Amino acid sequence: MAKKEKKYLPPSGAGLVRYFEEETKGPKLSPEQVIIMTVILAVFCIALRFSYT
Repeated sequence: MAKKEKKYLPPSGAGLVRYFEEETKGPKLSPEQVIIMTVILAVFCIALRFSYT
């Protein structure tokens, strides 16, 4: 019985940057903080809209 030739694939992460290890500047916000700020902004915009009509 003949032996099959093994084919090797390159590593799956070759050439990719791991962004979670990169240090970034700017504020560090959790998803909860973003949602809370969005709700506050929406309420503020609605209040302004009804205050001028």
